[in-house]
Amino acid sequence: MNAALHLAATVPASLTSTGQTTTAEAVLFWVLAPIMVLSALGLLFARKAVHAALAIVVVMISLAFLYVAQDAVFLGVVQVVVYTGAVMMLFLFVLMLVGVDRSDSLVETIRGQRWTGLLAGVGLGVVLVGVVGRALYPTPVGLDQANADSNPTGVARLVFGEHVFAFEVVGALLVTAALGALVLTHRRRLTPHLGQKERAERRLRSGALLTPLPAPGVYARHNAMDVPALGPDGQPLEHSVPRVLRVRGQEADAREYAARIDRVLAGGWATGAGSFTSDAEEGGPPARTRVLPDLQHPATTEDLDTPGPATSSAASGEARTADADEVRDDAPGTRPGDEEDAR
Repeated sequence: MNAALHLAATVPASLTSTGQTTTAEAVLFWVLAPIMVLSALGLLFARKAVHAALAIVVVMISLAFLYVAQDAVFLGVVQVVVYTGAVMMLFLFVLMLVGVDRSDSLVETIRGQRWTGLLAGVGLGVVLVGVVGRALYPTPVGLDQANADSNPTGVARLVFGEHVFAFEVVGALLVTAALGALVLTHRRRLTPHLGQKERAERRLRSGALLTPLPAPGVYARHNAMDVPALGPDGQPLEHSVPRVLRVRGQEADAREYAARIDRVLAGGWATGAGSFTSDAEEGGPPARTRVLPDLQHPATTEDLDTPGPATSSAASGEARTADADEVRDDAPGTRPGDEEDAR
């Protein structure tokens, strides 16, 4: 920033000693003027407050270059440091802290303020006409005489001496513009503001699922992403499969896995809590059977090797047959979709 100000100060673009505008100053003005106008329009039509603030920053920096080009280095530095570096940063901090999603009530609480505002506006217009009429015919004296003492002294004399009313009018216009912007950008909320508690209550009333979805895969038997998980009742949960696979039609048929589970249960396999008749009760030796773990708990080595309640030879044979059928069904190339993957 300092280098840019120094570069602008070294360009011979300032007024001459006779008060005439040089060619370099005119070129600099016509380069910066469109940028300032476009940035000002961006301030008016920007949808986000942060973008509007950035547009104001561009206008202020361009104005600082014009000040420096006219040998008003002090005024240019103040423009950058005070307005761009302090006021606009404060504005951005307020936006980030408070936000722009809340609005105040527009209910009039002070009677007669409209007529008071109208009279104040008429008086302000009269003062503005007088200031503009005086400013239409200035007498340029040149930079040498304007900065005879120093640039800050010359700026102070102009601000608090010759143009004191103009600056007061500008201050009143800025306050009016701020109030007008608040009124024009006010949005009446159509629905009440929902906090965290209200959102949770609305989800409860709508019956939406509050807990995370179960992970895909049928416990220890299948862990593929296209296979639904089992619920507490042993039924497949179709919504446990990722939505992308369901939309693409790549979800495995849950009825097939449900049929396998039914065949296993119908074959006389233990579920970890059931009881079976053993060969010992019929006079034969106790059978060492393999126990099918509960559907709600993964199978472990101890579960598979621990002798469970004995069952009859016929039941054991049917169970082994069902287990063999299931193993063949789960073999590579026999799962649904394996043939398509192979192709």
